[in-house]
Amino acid sequence: MKLTCNLKKTWLSVFALASLSFSANALEPKAVADLLMKAESATSFYDTDFTASYEVVQEKPGEGRSKTNATIYRRDTEAKWTILITAPLKDKGKGYLQTDSSIWFYDPADHRFTFSSSKDKFQGTNANTSDFAPQRYSSDYTAETIEEVKLGKLDCLLYTLKAKTKNVDYPQIKLWISKNDGLTRKKEDYSLSGQKLRTTAIPSYQKVNGNGKTYQIPVSMVIQDNLKGKKIDGKMAYEKTVISISNAVLAKQDDAVYTKPYLELMSGK
Repeated sequence: MKLTCNLKKTWLSVFALASLSFSANALEPKAVADLLMKAESATSFYDTDFTASYEVVQEKPGEGRSKTNATIYRRDTEAKWTILITAPLKDKGKGYLQTDSSIWFYDPADHRFTFSSSKDKFQGTNANTSDFAPQRYSSDYTAETIEEVKLGKLDCLLYTLKAKTKNVDYPQIKLWISKNDGLTRKKEDYSLSGQKLRTTAIPSYQKVNGNGKTYQIPVSMVIQDNLKGKKIDGKMAYEKTVISISNAVLAKQDDAVYTKPYLELMSGK
């Protein structure tokens, strides 16, 4: 059934709920807001730095696969991150750096930094550079509707969110968040007109200890581009990118890791 909820001002500062679709055992508005905040918090590391190995496999129907390996460093407290590409050999030494609210791409072939954007594709894949950074669901979006749904065997809340700022990659998104642990399991990105652009699935998470806490980090993420594909044997097959995360460490990194000279130094190794 549809319920209209007027949240207290404390919760309006988190996000406004226009309507809810719930069963008789509905969650309270505060619990709904808490779950979204919990999902957002799981994408960030504000207590410590984060580093991990990423394998990014791009699959294009009828064209085969390509693989990129990278090491990623993040300091979310200062909105800084560094991506150093380690393979294939032709791309080794290339990298990305976010600092001072700017994103830069470094190519060692010409020893030059060029301005990039969070909306730019990572190495020609279906992943945006913003997919490697914290997500800001509650501050950048307003919840239009929330529904209790099943995603496979998981009990989830499905949030339909609309952007309240232009500084986002997608003006509308849908999030499937599992109720028992507050983790994002699926995400759909939409255009302003409502066209589905991408679908991201996060089938499983790994527990990583660090800084006296236990963090939940995706084992892999599967991003499907709903606009790019071709028919194979009469069936539509879309481009997709599989991101696998391993060797995650939660510990303070040297300040130099988040600088242009670091990328220049590491590109020669």
